[in-house]
Amino acid sequence: MAEHLRIDFVSDIACPWCIIGLKGLQTALERLDGKVSADIRFRPFELNPDMGAEGQNLGEHITQKYGSTPEQSAASRTMIQDRAAALGFTITMSQDSRVYNTFDAHRLLHWAGQEDRQVDLKLVLFRAYFTGGRNVSDHAVLLDAVEQAGLGKKQALNILESDMFDAAVRDEEALWRSRGIDGVPAIVVNEKYLISGGQPPEAFEQALRQIATENRIA
Repeated sequence: MAEHLRIDFVSDIACPWCIIGLKGLQTALERLDGKVSADIRFRPFELNPDMGAEGQNLGEHITQKYGSTPEQSAASRTMIQDRAAALGFTITMSQDSRVYNTFDAHRLLHWAGQEDRQVDLKLVLFRAYFTGGRNVSDHAVLLDAVEQAGLGKKQALNILESDMFDAAVRDEEALWRSRGIDGVPAIVVNEKYLISGGQPPEAFEQALRQIATENRIA
């Protein structure tokens, strides 16, 4: 019988290492099929909570936030694109891409969790932003993502035009920060074990095997 694990995946739509980590985790779970199963819940984290509606040029943003030179940024993007491609995900971002506010996306993800469509919506949003270069703060883009994920556009529009789930998302963000999460992705297993960063499938597989073994012994 497979050992069932609870996984809280703290992440942001605008984080390339988060999609790399998610694909790595999913690959590991596929390899462990029959031995380990998991319930993945996405928890909100905003890398740029103060980002305006118009967004910001990616190259300018990276320089301001990390002090990277254009050459360093280009090398980092190539490495990230290669890591993602190896996991079957396409990242097309360039120096001229933009960074956007993701708060409304997190509100919709909170709702999607109640509708058992959270993984579907998360992946659609990742593709919209990293593959399609779309503005994931734009309500039209978000509604399109909702529809692709099999959720109702009318209810999603009601959420976006109100403050529904504002407090829930803020409270969750504060909760995970209070638990010491200050970077993403942060993968918390059974509310006890932390796996940080966009790890390769092999690292996730090894960690999940060990956790499952410890649970059976306990």
